[in-house]
Amino acid sequence: MKKILKTPLTTEDIKDLRTGDIIYLTGELGTGRDDVHHRVVREGMTSPYDFRGGAIMHAGPIIKEENGKNTLINIGPTSSIRMEADAADFIRLTGVKIQIGKGGMEEKTAAACKKYGAIHCVYPGGCAVSAAARVREIKDVFWRELGMPECLWVLKVEEFGPLIVSIDTEGNNLFAENKKYYAARKEECMAPILESVKDYMKVE
Repeated sequence: MKKILKTPLTTEDIKDLRTGDIIYLTGELGTGRDDVHHRVVREGMTSPYDFRGGAIMHAGPIIKEENGKNTLINIGPTSSIRMEADAADFIRLTGVKIQIGKGGMEEKTAAACKKYGAIHCVYPGGCAVSAAARVREIKDVFWRELGMPECLWVLKVEEFGPLIVSIDTEGNNLFAENKKYYAARKEECMAPILESVKDYMKVE
């Protein structure tokens, strides 16, 4: 059964999710990349949008601005690792519950997810147009001076996803776990390959 979460969320709403689970999001979704994080974390600015119980997507949407109207063209995820240095403090300062991006994040973010009851999710790369189809409305925009991809857009979404949980509220990290697993199997997998080519690797 499709699991749909609706913002605003509490830790109770997401505490049973585990890495690898797939969810969909309905409600409001804010966007923010490096500059939004820097303003809140490094410059001490209060976010003009209340992220408490909400979600942020690490993305720089493409917006068509015409006759005073904003139309979303696409919204693809940015690599979340770019926000690793600031994400933990962003969670602490804003109360955001879901971060969404491309690829995984590391120990600092995982620790913050465990401490503050938040999660990180991955949205599939290469699906920016499909993602835009789940956006029903551009509700607001803040910090326009940062430029279209960097400012803070507030979107109304319906069943936005699929979102794959990569860090859960226990601090489990899907990407870190997979990295360890495949590293542990590396020698085992390489052995038959090396055996098959050993005669070609001999130096005369």
